Amino acid sequence: MPRAARIAPQEFVYHVLARGNNKQDVFKDEDDLRKYIDILRMYKQKYQYRLYHYVLMTNHVHLVMETTADGGKLSQIMKGINLSYAQHFRKKYSYTGHFWQDRFKSILIAQDEYLLACGSYVELNPVRAGMVQHPQDYPWSSYQANAFGKTDDLIDRHIIFDKLSTDQSERKEYRSFVQKMLQKNESMRGEMDRRTVYGGSEFIQSVNRRYNLEAVIRKRGRPEKEDPNK
Repeated sequence: MPRAARIAPQEFVYHVLARGNNKQDVFKDEDDLRKYIDILRMYKQKYQYRLYHYVLMTNHVHLVMETTADGGKLSQIMKGINLSYAQHFRKKYSYTGHFWQDRFKSILIAQDEYLLACGSYVELNPVRAGMVQHPQDYPWSSYQANAFGKTDDLIDRHIIFDKLSTDQSERKEYRSFVQKMLQKNESMRGEMDRRTVYGGSEFIQSVNRRYNLEAVIRKRGRPEKEDPNK
C-alpha cells in the first residue's frame, strides 16, 4: 500500500520524532552525538528552520522546529538530516540495512502554552528514562539553553518567552513550568501517540478547516462494536 502524503504546511511548529529501526541505538558514543549536532547545524543553515527544543536519546531524537517561508519543507529538512546521519553511522560501524524506523513522525504544535508543554515533554525525556534526576544534568538537550540561557547556537529565541514576562524572569518561569510538568509523573505520556495536531480546540479546528487534517490518526480496520450492556 502506498504511503499517505505527509501534510506539513510551511511556517508551522512541529514536534518531530525520529527513532532507530526496531528501537536500536542510533548513538553509541559522544562523537556520534556531536556529529548529529553538527548535521542539525548544517541543515539549519541550508534550510533556515528554527529550532526551539531538542533532545538526543540513545535510540531516538526529538526536535521541536519551525519551518519558515523562505526555508525548506519539513520533508526536505528531515530527509537531509536523517540521510546524512545514517551515512555517518553506516560508514563508522559498517552497518547495513534500515537505520531509521519508517518515516519520521511529526505533529503540528500550537504556538502557545501547548508549545511549552511539548518542549518540556521533550527536555524531560532523560528524566523519565531514568538517565538523570534533573533535566539540567543531561548535556544533549536544549534544556540548559532554554532554562538557564546557556549559549547554544542551535537554539532560537523561544517564541513563547515573550509572553511569559521580562527578560530577567522568563528563564525562571520556564524552569518553574518544567518543574510542574516533572511533578506530574505521567505528564503527556501517550499524548503524542497517533496524534497529528497538538493544541487547543480553536487551533485544532483551524488546522482541520485549512488542511483537512484530523488531530488524531484513526485506527485501521473495522470500528469496534458497541457493547449493548453499556
